[in-house]
Amino acid sequence: MNIEVAAADRTYQVVINDDLNSSLSEIFSSSSRIALVIPESLFSGVLSSFVAPLVERDGTLLILTPDGEAQKSIDILSQAWNLLGKAGFTRNDVVIGVGGGATTDLAGYLAASWLRGVEWFAIPTSLAGMVDAAVGGKTGINTSVGKNLVGAFHSPTAVLISPLFLESLPSADISAGLAEVVKCGFISDPLILELISNAGAGTLTDGSLLGELITRSVRVKADVVSKDFKESGLREALNYGHTLGHAIEKRERYLLRHGEAVSIGMVFAAELAQLAGLISRDIVDSHRTILQTLGLPIRYSGSWPELRQAMAVDKKSRGNQLRFVVLDALGSTTRLEGPDEALLYEAYGRLES
Repeated sequence: MNIEVAAADRTYQVVINDDLNSSLSEIFSSSSRIALVIPESLFSGVLSSFVAPLVERDGTLLILTPDGEAQKSIDILSQAWNLLGKAGFTRNDVVIGVGGGATTDLAGYLAASWLRGVEWFAIPTSLAGMVDAAVGGKTGINTSVGKNLVGAFHSPTAVLISPLFLESLPSADISAGLAEVVKCGFISDPLILELISNAGAGTLTDGSLLGELITRSVRVKADVVSKDFKESGLREALNYGHTLGHAIEKRERYLLRHGEAVSIGMVFAAELAQLAGLISRDIVDSHRTILQTLGLPIRYSGSWPELRQAMAVDKKSRGNQLRFVVLDALGSTTRLEGPDEALLYEAYGRLES
């Protein structure tokens, strides 16, 4: 199945196919050299046979990275730049990111920043990467101040997704990825929530159901990105749950999975919207029920002043004013700008109960 993303810088396809080897042979020009960005653990582990044909191509440059958010650093990016430079990497060559969302974020920004932009391909291997990070053209790295504050909008030439990659993932990683799927349900496609609720946590690893959830989530993101590539308004909806989520990730030194932090962030956003009179208590409760069924955290306690300070550098903030993506109905979002500090504190306090 192919889903088209009509972004501002290029129109590209998200290919969802169990067999990606045929897609790879059709897409890559024999004249292009490849810089393959992949975590070392995947390269020497479960993906060794999959990437072997890419590694064996003449001129392939292998860029091995650490796992997770550790690879999204200026040090790793600088090392990658030096490798491209020593190899004489040109505008005719391409970058391929194979791995989770952190890998495709890094690979995309490497491509965006080298020679002011070379082509790149995303091959996400995690559920979160498939439904969120790899689709949309947002690339970047982290700094000591916050997450994804350095980056660029640079669409991939194609995104290649194989649900079979998920068979080797731990259940906790599947659950974390489902947080982004749930997000798509709340902001745009409530049928996603029905599918998850009707299935129950025990059957969500079923291939056909997981494939449908991936497809529906990618369609949500593709639709939003096609209408608002550079996050001028509509695209902010995709950050539902991420304002507090990113602050929690930073406070936990990225030891908490992204989806787990976003799960807490969505509950916070729902509580905030309910306190502001935008949604009913039933919608808040449905957040808690669905996320908890998936084994995701819905409670959190920590230093509110520390989290509040971290949120102040969120990309949606304007000046000293915080802006939150919140629901005003199931499947519909709005922005809550500059909410009263007492309201924020009360919403955060509800995470402890």
